[in-house]
Amino acid sequence: MNRIGRREFVHLAALGGASTAMPGWLVSAVAETEREYLLRSASEFERRGSSATRTPVRVRGRVESSGRGVPRVCVSDGLSVVRTDSDGRFELTTAHGSSFVFITIPSGMRIPLNPAGTARFYEPISPDPGGEQSVRFELSPADRPDDRHAALLLADIQTQDEQEMRFFHEQTVPDVVKTVGELDGAPCFGLSCGDIMYDELWLYPEYERGVAATGIPFFQVLGNHDLDFEARSDEASANTFSRHFGPTYYSFERGAVHYVVLDDVFWHGAGYLGYIDARQLAWLEADLRHVEAGRPVIVALHIPVLGSGHLREGRDRPELGVSVANREALYRLLEPYDAHVLTGHTHENDHGFDGGVHEHVAGTVCGAWWSGPICWDGTPNGYAVYEVRGEEIRWRYKATGLPAETQIRAYGSGADPAAPTEVVANIWDLDPEWTVVWYEGGDRRGRMSRRIGEDPMSVELHEGPALPVRRTWVDPVRTRHLFYAPVEPGSRVTIEATDRFGRTYSAGV
Repeated sequence: MNRIGRREFVHLAALGGASTAMPGWLVSAVAETEREYLLRSASEFERRGSSATRTPVRVRGRVESSGRGVPRVCVSDGLSVVRTDSDGRFELTTAHGSSFVFITIPSGMRIPLNPAGTARFYEPISPDPGGEQSVRFELSPADRPDDRHAALLLADIQTQDEQEMRFFHEQTVPDVVKTVGELDGAPCFGLSCGDIMYDELWLYPEYERGVAATGIPFFQVLGNHDLDFEARSDEASANTFSRHFGPTYYSFERGAVHYVVLDDVFWHGAGYLGYIDARQLAWLEADLRHVEAGRPVIVALHIPVLGSGHLREGRDRPELGVSVANREALYRLLEPYDAHVLTGHTHENDHGFDGGVHEHVAGTVCGAWWSGPICWDGTPNGYAVYEVRGEEIRWRYKATGLPAETQIRAYGSGADPAAPTEVVANIWDLDPEWTVVWYEGGDRRGRMSRRIGEDPMSVELHEGPALPVRRTWVDPVRTRHLFYAPVEPGSRVTIEATDRFGRTYSAGV
């Protein structure tokens, strides 16, 4: 997301904000947008060309491993989902608009790769003159069990030019390599959570070069800055992305966890909104029929499902450019599961618990659009790390270039002019299960007070019309992960925070 220019995020003032339950007029407006997109799609294919098929294709194939069929693997065209038989064979007839046939990579199998290291779980639909296609997916057993594994979520890499690509290659990639090396040999993969690019899609190969250098497979999520903006329909807007990375929504499994990637950036020809179209919801319902109730399900998408920006700014509704308008439909499909939703887009760190799911809004690789070392809420540039053991999922935020234990930034009294006698702590990965206390002169004084405010470093680096130099439109944003405590002048203060997993972090001022 950015805040200026033709490609700024769409406020859609004519549609207003989305409430938790969309009002009827808003449902109609969004549905009309989708209908218009469907009506335009045929002419879009004729004008620009598209890999999507306009007539059904009978696809027959097999999922194999060392010449033997792999049974019970889910195969899809993006709408229907079938399973391979005991010999690994499948057959499906594609729906209108299908571009790929793809599999749900099963647990225990290696993630197949494109040459650049991105996941290759798909094949383009390309029928023969008779309207049929034969497809073979080759899998190989993983060299280590994946019931214990790790996922690295890189939100908003968002490189716009060669200089920012150098930042990614020289700062982020080595840090990811180091983190992977510290995970005690657990199998790892990456998830780029949208806005891989900052509109300049010709840089995708440089992103792929970075992926290859990490040494781990990467899955990709479509972001609003990854679109072909000249497209007149949502489907055609992902053409360049799909040429590099395949379908914009799909699923895969690692250990006990079922992972889902969704596309919640709906392009209507003049802008975008957060919306999951009917085709995806139908596919997701079919996909989840093959997942046992109670299992962990992790869904990655770009735009937050809800977020909390509207609450921090004193509004009761989120804007449609920073939330998913029809999120209730997603919540209902995820009800039977231990569901986590991973998002990016807003360049801040946050946790929410609406609709029975835990939403993780991750701080970004690029911070405040590569303007300095932090996001505009004070979260350091970085990425999230999820460690899985069986059905247990633990997470932490990893600040680029800093030790994994760095989870607090502490400020001395007076750093916030509104609280001149209080110390301030920014604890960016905060969720309701954390406890935060302070010690003064070695004595425990109690819990700190949580307040909404602006991070002092963000104020210093971002406030004012000339700051930051690279993105002067960036300003501090209000965050709800700040803590305050009154102290005596000249006192030595230690702040101690304990997360929901019992890990304790400290910082002193």
